[in-house]
Amino acid sequence: MADRSFLDWPFFEDRHRELAAALDAWAGAHLPVDHHDVDAACRALVRDLGAGGWLRHSGAGEGEALDVRSLCLIRETLARHDGLADFAFAMQGLGMGAVSLFGSPAQRAWLEKTRAGQAISAFALTEPASGSDVAATATTAERVGEEWVLNGEKTWISNGGIADLYVIFARTGEAPGARGLSAFLMPADTPGLTIAERLDTIAPHPLATLRLDDLRLPADALIGKPGEGFKLAMSVLDVFRPTVGAAALGFARRALDEAVARVTARRIQGQPLAELQMVQGHLADMALGIDASALLVYRAAWAKDRGAPRITREAAMAKLHATETAQKVIDTAVQLFGGEGVRSGAVVESLYREIRALRIYEGASDVQKVIIARNILA
Repeated sequence: MADRSFLDWPFFEDRHRELAAALDAWAGAHLPVDHHDVDAACRALVRDLGAGGWLRHSGAGEGEALDVRSLCLIRETLARHDGLADFAFAMQGLGMGAVSLFGSPAQRAWLEKTRAGQAISAFALTEPASGSDVAATATTAERVGEEWVLNGEKTWISNGGIADLYVIFARTGEAPGARGLSAFLMPADTPGLTIAERLDTIAPHPLATLRLDDLRLPADALIGKPGEGFKLAMSVLDVFRPTVGAAALGFARRALDEAVARVTARRIQGQPLAELQMVQGHLADMALGIDASALLVYRAAWAKDRGAPRITREAAMAKLHATETAQKVIDTAVQLFGGEGVRSGAVVESLYREIRALRIYEGASDVQKVIIARNILA
């Protein structure tokens, strides 16, 4: 059973502890799901997470603020039970993050649908030539009368191909580089949008390349003001980067649980594997890394919930440490399992594939190092 003692830390209130316990019970009864048809599984997960009331935490209702500690606890718990469930929850939050933080009343009507599990959302920022370098975005949005005309391509878009709506970032040209971007709310049935390619990965998730050809959106599709797209994107990532660390934390906790069960049951030379001091050293390193990651993740979430306008440094530290550490923890778990650790379908083998992408998306590890260093130098 995963360690729950961290819930007694002063970062949390009773409502957080109650949320974690209730979700853990729900997840134990509903997860994991069958991943054979990933698109169908994601649609069902969104529907079930909405029906269970969990998706209401993925966005802020009118007059509310996002509770980042709740977001992190939900992602950690879901990831520990089923990586695809974590993905389904996270993309509802990230996809509508700009609307949750900056959307108009009309745009927020879509938010209520995503929070209820009645619509699937996506965050369309990355392009073939602008992954970590958002300022290099080439997709354009030109104002023509009462419409915006968009042209360009987005890639590695989570929920691409199954989403009902996308928040898409495009260059509107108010200024050079990052200062000339804007964000738009784009329904998936908008003429001019095509799914150019579905992308397969080592841990299957619905991903796609989108193409926009003279796609027209009404003037009120703009989120916030023209030229504020970069600010919107960074504000959203500020909130959701710690939650990526939380998901990594959930994967790492599951790997440690699996490793402990393995080394206590597996015998070598007449004694449990756990009696070997080298094995004990591995377990200690795993537990130490997990606790350090949890402190960083929940410090960042707590700081945001306490009203910090930006947590760029804290979020970068949380994501960097938690994802890199989880990779090490899971790799150690695979090693302790021996040959069984690389058997297709084994829990630790699945975790090994799941964790790798978290060190890349929403800002790769090297990018997080640059962010941390620039904050220190500033």
